[in-house]
Amino acid sequence: MKIIENFDFKNKKVLIRVDFNIPLNSKCNITDTTRIDAAIKTINKILSGGGSVILMSHLGRPKEGPEEKFSLKHVIPYLSEQLNLTVKFADDCIGNSAKDLASGLKPGEVLLLENLRFYKEETKGDEAFAKKLASLGDVYMNDAFGTAHRAHASTTIIAQFFPKDKLFGYIMDNEIKSIDKVLHEAQRPFTAILGGAKVSGKIEIINNLLSKVDNLIVGGGMMFTFIHALGGSVGKSLIEDELFELALHIVEGAKEMGVNLYLPVDTIIADQFDNNAKRKISDVKTIPEGWMGLDIGPDSISKFTEIIENSSTILWNGPMGVFEFENFSEGTKSIAMAVAKATEKGAFSLIGGGDSVAAINKYNLKDKVSYVSTGGGAMLEYIEGKELPGVKAIKG
Repeated sequence: MKIIENFDFKNKKVLIRVDFNIPLNSKCNITDTTRIDAAIKTINKILSGGGSVILMSHLGRPKEGPEEKFSLKHVIPYLSEQLNLTVKFADDCIGNSAKDLASGLKPGEVLLLENLRFYKEETKGDEAFAKKLASLGDVYMNDAFGTAHRAHASTTIIAQFFPKDKLFGYIMDNEIKSIDKVLHEAQRPFTAILGGAKVSGKIEIINNLLSKVDNLIVGGGMMFTFIHALGGSVGKSLIEDELFELALHIVEGAKEMGVNLYLPVDTIIADQFDNNAKRKISDVKTIPEGWMGLDIGPDSISKFTEIIENSSTILWNGPMGVFEFENFSEGTKSIAMAVAKATEKGAFSLIGGGDSVAAINKYNLKDKVSYVSTGGGAMLEYIEGKELPGVKAIKG
């Protein structure tokens, strides 16, 4: 497989699938530039190697063809500023403007194509559409890990038109290396921290991780399904009744495999789902009627912190509570700090999933952990053990 580090880009037009699916406010200004910033290194590598770059991405979920608010032209000013050049823009990803601008592109120049999802053929994985995109460049590069789990025209199907000249960009390369490091080369003890609202979205991950980890910490809303299944009273906390049996099966599975499964022992409860609700600390098994757990409690924080700080490999996906509410954010903040401290002591830490990434950013710890994954859904599927279409298309 060809790698970006030693590929000869001289006089080549490199068609890169990037992930510029960024948040815009009502005035179409970018509110979080993380995904664009992450792609700059890859683009600059090609330009400094004497190549030119054609960028393609989706933005949002347009329903019926082009919509102004989903136009990628809103990215141009910021992207141009970061690259220190004027980025050209094709107002259609496969139309005449794309063809003309691509054919006239000179080394050192960058062209951004309009939103791929203005065409339904993109998400359908249409081969004819992929072929039109492919005709614009000499080399295909996938640097959009966030969409690697989708078999779309620009992420997977297009690769077949570049049998010899296809490769990963730095983002894809780093994502795969970081997750592989955790899954296949983990230093012990290996601790996985899973949070978030529901168990249902994490079943496959838990099943795949049980054979790999030493410690599994469960927090967030999903903990109450486990506590209730084990006979605890959880008041009106979030539970998934249909998953009680599965929760018990996971508890048993952990025992059989010698994995330490840690559930919170206390919780911060509230009389309603509101930052300003009445709140108090409760034993996790005896939450009063009418109250709900919205964060892990101090004893749980202390125990979890100790386990995390003594770990050599850490995977964190999902917050410990409703951390958007300041009064119920202590658990998530403490876990984030513990992960950062363990990393400082030499542990390898991988953070993935939208809310965990948001927490790491909220507490300014991005540079204090080993790797923050840009692709929530893709990362989770990869950890589940699934083969990602966007990865397979390049690796072959």
